[in-house]
Amino acid sequence: MSISISSSAVHIDLNISVWTARKLDREVSEEIDGTKNTNTRAGNYNKNLLAGTKQLADIRSLAGEIRNWHLKQTLPWSDNGMRLLPMNLFFKYKEQLSEYQHQFDTKVKQLVTDYPQLISLAAYNLGELFNREDYPPVQDIESKFKLSYTIIPVPESGDFRLDIGNDIREELETQYEDAYQQKVETAMSSAWSRLHTTLEHMVGKLADPRWDEEDAKNPQVYDSFVGHGMELTSLLTSLNITKDPDLEQARTALEQALSGVQPDMIREQPYIRERLLKDVQSIKDLM
Repeated sequence: MSISISSSAVHIDLNISVWTARKLDREVSEEIDGTKNTNTRAGNYNKNLLAGTKQLADIRSLAGEIRNWHLKQTLPWSDNGMRLLPMNLFFKYKEQLSEYQHQFDTKVKQLVTDYPQLISLAAYNLGELFNREDYPPVQDIESKFKLSYTIIPVPESGDFRLDIGNDIREELETQYEDAYQQKVETAMSSAWSRLHTTLEHMVGKLADPRWDEEDAKNPQVYDSFVGHGMELTSLLTSLNITKDPDLEQARTALEQALSGVQPDMIREQPYIRERLLKDVQSIKDLM
């Protein structure tokens, strides 16, 4: 059966660019090859132009945080980075990304402001490797950073308005429909995979034999053990873009199993641990 998700999700393309601040030093590369008696270029030496400074590292860290958050809120769609954003997460996504945009822009502007001082510090840190000509002018730095996104509707079906004859048009529409359904299946497989990974982790922790060994140290149960599971059950209500009843049943079962459970109860009360293991294992067995 053909499944349409045009009203339950949109395509989203997130673009994050961060200046690498690295420069190939051919002279040093050749020097290393000569020192090691290589017979050909064996490698390249790339200088970290802002070595010993933290401003660029902070931007990279924030960019990584944004990418991970984006992947968590969306589902895979195409190889070029386009993903699916469930419509009931749309406004929450925009609000959070706006906050990230503000943080990103603030850190970039701070780096631009500090840039002359960062070059001076790099001159000290890089020693003989420092070359002032490696550094772009300050007015070009801000353009080396970018955080943006594009929203594109998910089409209802292939629309080929071409003068190619009915047979060819029908063939193209069939190919499009097959590819479309395959991508929907891939997106839903990702949602199922998140649930399966969480259940695997829970079962592994709850069934650890060290719980029953008198002299063994009990497995570490972090406070996030329950929190991450509950967070997933909330997120899956949005990621279930096809309204798969089996996924909803599994999600609800996990939500009920975790309801009222605190990490300390798992650590200190064997019967709670055993009950939760039984519940989680039964959900996993149904998948």
